[in-house]
Amino acid sequence: MTPEPSYEAKDITVLEGLEPVRMRPGMFIGSTSLSGLHHLIWEVVDNSVDESMQGYCTRIDVTLLANGGCRVVDNGRGIPTDPHASDPKKSSAEIVLTVLHAGGKFGGSGYKVSGGLHGVGISVVNALSARLDLAIDRGGKRHEMSFEKGGNPTGPLRVTGDAPRGRTGTSVTFWPDDTIFEETEFRAQTITERLQMMAFLQRGLEIRFEDERPGHEQQVTFKYTGGIEDFVKHLNESKEPLFRRVAYFEQVEEAQEVEIALQWNTTYYESLHSFANGIATTEGGMHEEGFRKALTNVVNRYARGKNSLKESDTNLSGEDIREGLTGIISVRLQEPQFEGQTKGKLGNVSIRSLVERTTNEKLAEWLDENPKEANQIVQKALLAQRARMAARNARDLTRRKSALDGAGLPGKLVDCSSRDARESEIFIVEGSSAAASARDARDPRRQAILPIRGKILNVEKARVDKMLKNAEIQALVMAIGAGIADDFDVTKARYNKIIILADADVDGSHIRTLLLTFFLRQMRPLIEAGFVYAAQPPLYSTLVGNSKVYLKDDSARARFLEEHPNHKQDFQRLKGLGEMDFAELRDTTMDATKRSLLQITMEQASLADSTCSTLMGDDVEVRRRFIQMNAKDVRFLDI
Repeated sequence: MTPEPSYEAKDITVLEGLEPVRMRPGMFIGSTSLSGLHHLIWEVVDNSVDESMQGYCTRIDVTLLANGGCRVVDNGRGIPTDPHASDPKKSSAEIVLTVLHAGGKFGGSGYKVSGGLHGVGISVVNALSARLDLAIDRGGKRHEMSFEKGGNPTGPLRVTGDAPRGRTGTSVTFWPDDTIFEETEFRAQTITERLQMMAFLQRGLEIRFEDERPGHEQQVTFKYTGGIEDFVKHLNESKEPLFRRVAYFEQVEEAQEVEIALQWNTTYYESLHSFANGIATTEGGMHEEGFRKALTNVVNRYARGKNSLKESDTNLSGEDIREGLTGIISVRLQEPQFEGQTKGKLGNVSIRSLVERTTNEKLAEWLDENPKEANQIVQKALLAQRARMAARNARDLTRRKSALDGAGLPGKLVDCSSRDARESEIFIVEGSSAAASARDARDPRRQAILPIRGKILNVEKARVDKMLKNAEIQALVMAIGAGIADDFDVTKARYNKIIILADADVDGSHIRTLLLTFFLRQMRPLIEAGFVYAAQPPLYSTLVGNSKVYLKDDSARARFLEEHPNHKQDFQRLKGLGEMDFAELRDTTMDATKRSLLQITMEQASLADSTCSTLMGDDVEVRRRFIQMNAKDVRFLDI
């Protein structure tokens, strides 16, 4: 008989110093995947941005080193170097780098406004690095210190000379620990997109990025004197603005401040993004609530005052008014109440009142001072109201009355037998031959197949009423079973994995982009819940002995050859999905124990919105520039 496990005092483990971070890194940076790897950079850069918010930092340099490290340098005040009261034998800098929840953002006078309020940032980066080098210019001297794997100091902070030309600031250079992270190669595009957003939010801050890695060399500088006004213009660059002006207003009151920039365009989608102390609040919060309420009131009041809305007419809804709106709400406050370490939602009630009052007063003034633009906003909202009524009728036709009874889906959904959404997954497959192989390769208990024919409607250029006349989109809506647009309820989704299964070539990429645009615009909560995936069928196979090995792309083939330098077998270029037999499709793409899926996330909603508009919109020149700029970051291309 197996003895019962003991649970005594000796069984209680106490993790000290930075051990908890290395033991459970996901609790501090979300994951050990690429997003967690880049989170290390955000934590360091956020500290520099906090210095800028206080008015002490005007420039930040981020450099990807040729040897795999990352260096972040600012010209702020520099981390304090004097001994710390909690341990006089250690400098304040060492305490900040080695103790969780140590920093200048917990009630002292060092920071009035800050994004990094959890106080785990730089110490977590130290804990998850194979090595970290710190240099501080402060008090006319250069102070230096290094840390080895796990964040352990190699020696105390020491003065190594004079600070160059009276400079102040902090330099942090770190190399991610490859025993913690799934991969340690930074992605330049991910970094530049985030740095650009930070520069937009901090008016006048100069952020320089340099990539020194062989084959990836580039330099780019971001600096925006217009701040969030420039941000709105940038987001609308790939769209057609209703008018050239950007409505901008701000208010400072009782250690809180709000900045709002707005511009409408001719599309049918709202693109509203909010930030608190420079942190993207992707789940919204009180500042967004206050803005939405005031915007609806102000525009309705204006429309009635100008007799665009008659006495008998119903009010414009918030949805009508926000159609085609691109807006940025940026607030700064002393004690932000964020929900969780990811800081996705702002909970301060006081900021709702400030944003609501500011929008009520300042937007009303702007509309009065710009009657031409104000009339264009009202007329677009009236058109949206009429389209909304038509769309409601169209949606009623697509609502699912029972388990797809009489749905008449094109290509016919091959459903799974399970009714538990948590274990069920649906493969959206392009082409009848690929769908036939997928039907044979699937696990019929929990895997459903929905074939689609050709490329679905580009929803970037269509309202909901037109969209729902498209047979392929009707099939998608009915199969997922959770509604569409404002009626969408993610809790009713029949599958918790929606997997796009398309060829690994240019046409397949186009189909994936069309589908992802549809999900982003009409079923966004699916992406936010982490339910949307792209299958990653391999490009190559080869034989190792009697076993067939599948390799995802050219990078995987190169790694395989490094690990197997004596491999003599040919590499077979795999055919399209429709030409694979069911066994090959099952082993490469559908078997949960062998396949590789890419989860689609909403980490940076404003960038996802902008990218969809760029790739799927009408502006060919903007699309061409985007492709040219990002070609270096393409992982594989099939031509």
